[in-house]
Amino acid sequence: MAGLAATARAAQNCAMSNTALLAAVASRRDELITLTQDLIRIPTLNPPGLHYREICDYLADRLKTRGFTVELIRAHGAPADSDKYPRWNLVARFESGPGECVHFNSHHDVVAVGHGWTRDPFGGELVASAEDGARIYGRGACDMKGGLAASIVAAEAFLDIYPTFNGAIEISATADEESGGYGGVAYLAEQGYFSPDRVQHVIIPEPLNKDRICLGHRGVWWAEIETQGRIAHGSMPFLGDCAIRHMGAVLEEMEASLFPLLATKRTDMPVVPEGAKQSTININSIHGGEPVPEDGFTGFPAACVPDRCKITIDRRYLIEENADEVRAEIVAVLEKVKSERPEFSYELIELWTVPPTMTDRDAPIVKTVAAAITKVLGTQAKFVVSPGTYDQKHIDRIGKLKNCIAYGPGILDLAHQPDEWVGVQDMEDSAKVMALTLAELLL
Repeated sequence: MAGLAATARAAQNCAMSNTALLAAVASRRDELITLTQDLIRIPTLNPPGLHYREICDYLADRLKTRGFTVELIRAHGAPADSDKYPRWNLVARFESGPGECVHFNSHHDVVAVGHGWTRDPFGGELVASAEDGARIYGRGACDMKGGLAASIVAAEAFLDIYPTFNGAIEISATADEESGGYGGVAYLAEQGYFSPDRVQHVIIPEPLNKDRICLGHRGVWWAEIETQGRIAHGSMPFLGDCAIRHMGAVLEEMEASLFPLLATKRTDMPVVPEGAKQSTININSIHGGEPVPEDGFTGFPAACVPDRCKITIDRRYLIEENADEVRAEIVAVLEKVKSERPEFSYELIELWTVPPTMTDRDAPIVKTVAAAITKVLGTQAKFVVSPGTYDQKHIDRIGKLKNCIAYGPGILDLAHQPDEWVGVQDMEDSAKVMALTLAELLL
């Protein structure tokens, strides 16, 4: 009986502590808003890679005052790293004795603003909303400076309630996720920052809705196809060979055979949205003929038959497929066109590929975050897979760390859109889930 009573008291004390922890997060609501606004107002545009050091310095100053040991790491030699646009990353660690490490990884770069905004994209404007209380607007609000702010507030609230614990907390702000992550998480993983003996649990606060756990993502295979012809005078095209017409035949064959084939390929991965549960391909760009000068043509372009045409393709594939199969399908299209067009020649250049990844639902981080979602939101967590890749690919493939998920505030459909926003309540709720996760794994 005494043992049962002790167990009951321990459970009651734990519940009381968790209540205090949730209250500590809630009390920081204004601080969460301010932090998110400050981050949005640093325009970390990628490309070209603006203000990366500025945002890392801002975060370093904040986290040092909370006792974190902070490293600023430039990804020397990584793609796009240069003295003009250095790829800066921050890794902050708070260690409290032996135990496991929970790491929150957020990218600090944002995509181009684009057109169609009705608000200042770097204003961090707070707007009341009858629908969800309050929203903060700006480029990167949901993707993913709101998630970065939520993870920092969660960690700080946890440290106030539990100044001593078993293990370590890490927070990183990394470069270039929007362009592949090679100047950010990939570089850090190569340096050992995500090795399983250093970090055991990773949460990436991507905007995938506060009641959903993202287990991974589809695979990606990018390539260029160049069709080759022969230049001639445009008034005598019969003396040349038009590379654009050859590319037209390639696109026509894709429409006739490849797109219907991909529509038949379905996955058991819980990919969202529904349309991404099949294999997809996007014709990312097309260029043919003479290049257009940066300042545009001052008159008509020269009258020439184009001898080169190039497309870039973005193929997203399923866990049931592999990169060799994906490549073979493209080669089959090209070879069929070649068999039908005697003058046809081409070059296929593979740009990069990342295999699909999916964390097991029984992984410790998945089960812990799912339980925290239920406690905070009173609902069962939903499990999803992202249609596009994010930095989990590098943590898995390079770091060899499988215990990794994406979980954070924000609505995925708003990412990269004009008038991007993140809900304040969503950020607060996600921060509570993150704080409870720390308590479960580190106490």
